[in-house]
Amino acid sequence: MNLDINKLQDSLCSILCAEVKINPRNENLLSVETPFFFADGDPYQLYIREMPGGVIRLTDMGHTLMHLSYENDIDKFREGTRGKLFEQIKFETSLSEDNGEFFIETPLENLGFNLFRMGQALTKINDLTFLNRARAESTFYEDLQEQLYRIVGKEKVQKDFYLDEMEYSRDYPIDYRIVGKHLPLFLFGIPNRDKARLTTIILERLLRTKIDFDSLLIFSDQSTIGKQDLARLTNAGGEMIASLDAEADISRKLLRKVI
Repeated sequence: MNLDINKLQDSLCSILCAEVKINPRNENLLSVETPFFFADGDPYQLYIREMPGGVIRLTDMGHTLMHLSYENDIDKFREGTRGKLFEQIKFETSLSEDNGEFFIETPLENLGFNLFRMGQALTKINDLTFLNRARAESTFYEDLQEQLYRIVGKEKVQKDFYLDEMEYSRDYPIDYRIVGKHLPLFLFGIPNRDKARLTTIILERLLRTKIDFDSLLIFSDQSTIGKQDLARLTNAGGEMIASLDAEADISRKLLRKVI
């Protein structure tokens, strides 16, 4: 390798130092400008506060969760799959939390290291927002179930239903059976192409068994399903909702069949 390591070291140090600036806010608080930004371009709000015993606290003063709350339900960060990831992020980065304020306490000699660790932690927390509607499959089902319980009531919803009168019923699971006005409503959540194909098979088997039922198919994002798969599913299934984001449509179509 022909690179001059010392020059590289000096170059990186000068660049990084130029990206980090400290400004006094009051006699007890310093603000820190860093190269860390939210997706909308707003910078992270980071501060330095001197604590008893010479310990320095790097803190966001509660700004991160407040910023994310503008477009997200931050209570969901503490539930289900998101909640597990949230706690894992805090553990891995030594991030503490107090009433929505994130902070790391550090001796002065480790301030630089922990400043970047703090930036890494807040970036990972910010990334949890991408589980919102471009969601992982596990959170899709969590969010779907939450909506069903809210709209029709938990007592009317039976999860992972198997139709006893159908042969080999365990091979044909129904995501949710909901008590309907006239017929039972079989509801399927469809986060991807594989589930679309499985749902087609289950619906066709139900139809061949001559079961009386209504069906409702709710997609995470219908536009991601291939045309042929969607056509087969359309032939076998009942009403469809193109996205879990369409909460008004879900409520309207559910209540029309259930109440």
